[in-house]
Amino acid sequence: MHSGGRSGAAVSGAVLAPVNFRDIDQVDSLPRRLLDWLFPARCLLCGGAGEGARMLCVPCDEALARNTICCPRCAEPLAAPAPVCGRCLRKPPAFVHACVPLLYAYPLDALLTRLKFGGDLAAARLLGEWVAAAATAAVPQAPDLIVPMPLARRRLAERGYNQALELARPLSRRTGARLAPAALRRVRDTAAQSGLDRKARRANVRAAFLADSSVRGARVWLVDDIVTTAATARSAASAIKRAGAREVVLVAVARASGIR
Repeated sequence: MHSGGRSGAAVSGAVLAPVNFRDIDQVDSLPRRLLDWLFPARCLLCGGAGEGARMLCVPCDEALARNTICCPRCAEPLAAPAPVCGRCLRKPPAFVHACVPLLYAYPLDALLTRLKFGGDLAAARLLGEWVAAAATAAVPQAPDLIVPMPLARRRLAERGYNQALELARPLSRRTGARLAPAALRRVRDTAAQSGLDRKARRANVRAAFLADSSVRGARVWLVDDIVTTAATARSAASAIKRAGAREVVLVAVARASGIR
């Protein structure tokens, strides 16, 4: 989590004010709350009753592994709190903070798999709202732009949607920042990162992104689903900074680890 010292657990338990009380399209609007009362949410993991309007029950929420001890710069899980991890000390990324409140572990891995490969946009809503609450509580400066990590053209055609864009929508609603899905694009297709070691991942995504002039002077939140080695996020954030962004913050659902 971010260096502000708020843990994922603390964010999860916070009482959040409505985003927009009248607009039915907003998550916390009065019509939305009425619909949630008439049609109670069911937990996406176990099928039990959700927690209020959330599609997650209390036991499943508590089963999510929080990324509470981690590098404030890249969210790499650490054995003990530290100002920054060794990797960020040697080579700082272009993003100044990373808000990645959960660990990629059971049962979150099932939700992310359904979101990424199963077309489950209900999971996108749940996880997007979860991350929106965590990011707005942890990051002191509000963003000007919300930029989702772009998919390669081939993968976008196969899936029919970009999971990072679906996660970014609640962030845009909660912060009021403009959602800018076209601000960052992939300029070359890359191989899938899964199965590659850390060095190969860096080489795979080097110079793979290009940001446009809309990011100039803006505070940008770069949104992704899973951060493993942060190679993709580093490359994308570098492109955004080269285009003149004032600041880049990485926001994602989960941090995986174990890649060497």
